[in-house]
Amino acid sequence: MPIVNRIADLQSEIAEWRHDLHAHPELLYDVTRTAGSVAEKLREFGCDEVVTGLGRTGVVGVIHGRKGKSDKVIGMRADMDALPIEEATNLPYKSTVPGKMHACGHDGHTAMLLGAARYLAETRNFAGAAVVIFQPAEEGGGGGKAMVEDGLMDRFKIGEVYGMHNFPGLPVGEFSIRPGAIMAAADYIRIDIEGKGAHAARPHLGIDSVLVGAQIVNNLQSIVSRNVDPLESAVVSICVFHAGNADNVIPQTAQLRGTARSLSPQVRDFLEKRVPEIVEGTAKLYGAKATVRYRRGYPVLQNHAAQTDFAAEVAGAIAGKDKVDIDMAPVMGAEDFSYMLNARPGAFIFVGNGDSAGLHHPAYNFNDEAIPFGTSYWVKLVETALAG
Repeated sequence: MPIVNRIADLQSEIAEWRHDLHAHPELLYDVTRTAGSVAEKLREFGCDEVVTGLGRTGVVGVIHGRKGKSDKVIGMRADMDALPIEEATNLPYKSTVPGKMHACGHDGHTAMLLGAARYLAETRNFAGAAVVIFQPAEEGGGGGKAMVEDGLMDRFKIGEVYGMHNFPGLPVGEFSIRPGAIMAAADYIRIDIEGKGAHAARPHLGIDSVLVGAQIVNNLQSIVSRNVDPLESAVVSICVFHAGNADNVIPQTAQLRGTARSLSPQVRDFLEKRVPEIVEGTAKLYGAKATVRYRRGYPVLQNHAAQTDFAAEVAGAIAGKDKVDIDMAPVMGAEDFSYMLNARPGAFIFVGNGDSAGLHHPAYNFNDEAIPFGTSYWVKLVETALAG
């Protein structure tokens, strides 16, 4: 079961769809053009049902097989949104929208699933139903959660759900997956510090919010190095530090923002408890006050064991078993496909993007050579799972 011949024939057309999406990136839920293009294509392909506006701007297509009767339904998800990044490539199809680009490959994900939808609508060599899910707002907006809460699983009677993401550094033609926790929970940290403003030449008359903030940043690093079991995984990163606006004034206030990542509920709970303890204790040591807003974001993405084995089997049949890593190291990035896997059993797999720039980098570009592998995976996932 190598790459599907028909999919190989469609590669250039699928790539053209991707290039169009790449040139017209849209953010979060504001994916009107992208969703409209997706829905139009699904109707052209002959999908039995096309639903728009699910989870605000999501699109769902339903394709019924003709190979006997079955109530089994498989869902497949692609994300549609781009990132607020200025593109730094010279591609002929580079972003036409200043400050926005497809720096995570969602244009490729959408195009590959569209290619699979076209093939499945043409052949219908399966029983039951294939549901193609095009989701908005993966990049921090929780579009996966919005679609689930809007009735995605129950409305379309989805029994299992699968997702895919490209992986820079993994050779084209290879896949990577693991059962259990494969991507991290992502929580948000905001720290507001209040000291006492003073002239920079008389620091003894003030309480330096910059000094307090710097010590908080340093002390937070002790959580991972000294509080979390070395055999567990955790990340605490402070990525924003705002304070002052003059070079001779000690500012009264400072604000820090960052993220906490974890792969288990126990570590997640501990981080939520420990971050405020360190922040408040450090501020008190210097005579300042600090408040912490700790907000939980995407949960851990947990692959289900049976569906992971099945996904790896399908990928191996396309690429060769030696081209599928079934025990990849977990990734500390986050994915809101986790909400879909919390609602139904399924699995999330990575497909190689080759030697490209990293995700969320201004020079990143999805590799069109990955299209036949990702699209064939979707097709064979359906035809194998719904063989009848």
